[in-house]
Amino acid sequence: MNTTKIRTLDVIQYLTPLREGGSLPAIVKGDDGVLYVLKFRGAGQGKKALIAELIGGELARAMGLKVPEFVFMNLDDRFSKTEPDEEIQDLLKFSIGLNLGLQYLSGSITYDPLVSEADSLTASKVVLLDSMITNIDRTPKNTNLLNWNQELWLIDHGASLYFHHNWNNWQNHLPRTFPSIKDHVLLDRANDIEQASIEIKESINDNIIKEIIDLIPEEWLKEPSDTMETAEKRAAYAQFLSSKLSNIETLAKEAANAR
Repeated sequence: MNTTKIRTLDVIQYLTPLREGGSLPAIVKGDDGVLYVLKFRGAGQGKKALIAELIGGELARAMGLKVPEFVFMNLDDRFSKTEPDEEIQDLLKFSIGLNLGLQYLSGSITYDPLVSEADSLTASKVVLLDSMITNIDRTPKNTNLLNWNQELWLIDHGASLYFHHNWNNWQNHLPRTFPSIKDHVLLDRANDIEQASIEIKESINDNIIKEIIDLIPEEWLKEPSDTMETAEKRAAYAQFLSSKLSNIETLAKEAANAR
């Protein structure tokens, strides 16, 4: 697999905030005339949430799961100057520069575990993906899944990879499993966990992991309080994901036992 090159666009129109998300993403129009859901670098967890979104989404895509197209989106200062809402005004002001957009899936509906469909192998892959990236945010209360064109689509991986919020002890996370998988919204549908782990190992390897990590914009890796070089951070992300991939049988067993 060759990781898809991510296009870079300019935001030409801010349309509406999506207030159901705590970080106030918004529907915007890009200079290609297409609508995107924009995740802002100036929101809650900042650039780290964008990195987690990018890594989680591209890893899912490499596994054959459905994820909206990602684009990098430049935001300039004109939008904050014309926005009347002070909260949104501040968000736009702190998000000048490169942000992350996801293709807007018009007409999609939120996955409802009581009525929505999800085949067993797909559910099993999503469960193992979320175990690998330590995604605590795919529960019945907040599924972060959409049904679109009768298919299951994955969104919102920003709460994943929580090891990167403290670089001083990130290596302590390498051998850990993911007990929170017991709360996963798709766990009761995941009847093919062993087959899913085999297929994930066939579709993901260290080269693909490196390709995904290399997509991260350099500026997203820089923080004022840095004690690590950006190259060290890239290596840490790659080592973390490689360790999870090599332990996928253990993660699969944990998930199967949680069922």
